[in-house]
Amino acid sequence: MSSCGKSARELTRQIKLGGVLIGGGAPISVQTMANTDTRDVKASVESVKAFERAGCDIVRFAVPDIAAAEALAEIKKACPNVPLVADIHFDWRLAIKSIESGVDGLRINPGNIGGKDKVLAVVNAAKSRGIPIRIGVNAGSLAPELRERFGGATPEALVESAMQHVRLLEEVDFHDIKISVKASDIDRTLAAYRLLSKTTDYPLHLGLTEAGTFLAGTIRSSVALGILLSEGIGDTIRISLTDEPIKEVKAGLELLRCLKLRAPGPNVTSCPTCGRTKADVFTTANRVEELLEQFYHENPNAARPHVAVMGCVVNGPGEAKDAEVALVGGDNCFFLYVKGERVSKHTVEEAPGVIVDYIKGLGNV
Repeated sequence: MSSCGKSARELTRQIKLGGVLIGGGAPISVQTMANTDTRDVKASVESVKAFERAGCDIVRFAVPDIAAAEALAEIKKACPNVPLVADIHFDWRLAIKSIESGVDGLRINPGNIGGKDKVLAVVNAAKSRGIPIRIGVNAGSLAPELRERFGGATPEALVESAMQHVRLLEEVDFHDIKISVKASDIDRTLAAYRLLSKTTDYPLHLGLTEAGTFLAGTIRSSVALGILLSEGIGDTIRISLTDEPIKEVKAGLELLRCLKLRAPGPNVTSCPTCGRTKADVFTTANRVEELLEQFYHENPNAARPHVAVMGCVVNGPGEAKDAEVALVGGDNCFFLYVKGERVSKHTVEEAPGVIVDYIKGLGNV
């Protein structure tokens, strides 16, 4: 916290990416990166729409060539409500073409797209469309001279690399900037972002690069990003996983909800099951969450009661009393409890829909 009582996040400059405000105390945005071939417009559009339904705020696309940059125009036309970011390396012309295609933002490192004249051309094109630029520094791609100067990819080297790129943009009077400094381990990531937050007031994108597969990556990213967010650092996030991108979105949203930095989603608790369980709690609990995610996306003002899915009649009824509405497992069935009282019996298949019907009955739909 600063001396005036505001967090670093509240004090960052504010930029606008499409219709999403970033920094300056704006809500923290969740980002993912599409894993489709950008040139495959149909598959890319389907991905963006799935991300949007899941609650994603920003989608980034790799742009390896001119054909990919041109395809972004069709993707953007089909997905006008989700800000799209073009990820550019080495070729400044790809940035220009992506801007012409209507992207909402760029992710570049100005130092690797050519000389000052190339940087100026990209900046002028971005300015003309009101497009911000994210400078993204990763430990694995740090310049050799900085590795030698700092004795490796240290937090100080990551921050210096980022600020060198920032200065290139500032020299041509461009300030709609967002920055990330990612490493693959938690300690360096924490140290780098803490130092960067003290060094600049540009908004920060948080991420742990190459975090790993779903389980390991989610845990590592949640630890690192959760600590930084709880310290008031970070304006956008990505949970980078070696898995389907939509899982990144869901993990990111859940992290923000746990930290009370995002409006609550489905409030579902469920038991870990045991040998007494005679109903499929795993499938049922996941189906309840899936149905409620879709329901709340379509009905954001609907009531969000505490829902429980419990496995057996031994502990289930007692534990379900803490929930407004609950499913308690029986012999290949579920009993519906409302405010601690058993009211009906349902098949495993129909039980998740019963929860949605109950919430619909609470109004604001």
